[in-house]
Amino acid sequence: MRLTTKGRYAVTAVLDLAFHEHKGPVSLAAISERQCISLSYLEQLFARLRRNGVVKSTRGPGGGYTLNRAAADISVSDVILAVDESCQVTACDDADGCQGGYQCLTHDLWNELSSEIRNFLDGISLAEMMANESVQNVSIRQDDAQINAA
Repeated sequence: MRLTTKGRYAVTAVLDLAFHEHKGPVSLAAISERQCISLSYLEQLFARLRRNGVVKSTRGPGGGYTLNRAAADISVSDVILAVDESCQVTACDDADGCQGGYQCLTHDLWNELSSEIRNFLDGISLAEMMANESVQNVSIRQDDAQINAA
């Protein structure tokens, strides 16, 4: 799987949003500060996330982003795919074109691994991640650091 920074940052930012949206729309500046992700990069990611129905935006004072569905209804793969990332481990785009128009020797192996990864990420919701004690501890630490920095 070639999960790039784009996919990792998208999952991190949306998970941060899920932890904080109970207070109302969350600004990208707040996510940027807590997660140390460039604001301009977050703007690009959230434009895609909004277009693909993962988040919704609220304009004006007190505006920001909220999840478009319940955290239990958004899988990690939903977030990754919304920012145009792939869960493919193969280097080829389709079954016919690995090597000079033919499949390579290990094509089926890598396709099966890609499928397993996709199934794994499909099976993890944001709500499940939020329920994980170690993830909760990281979120609390980040909130405390943001408060202490202010």
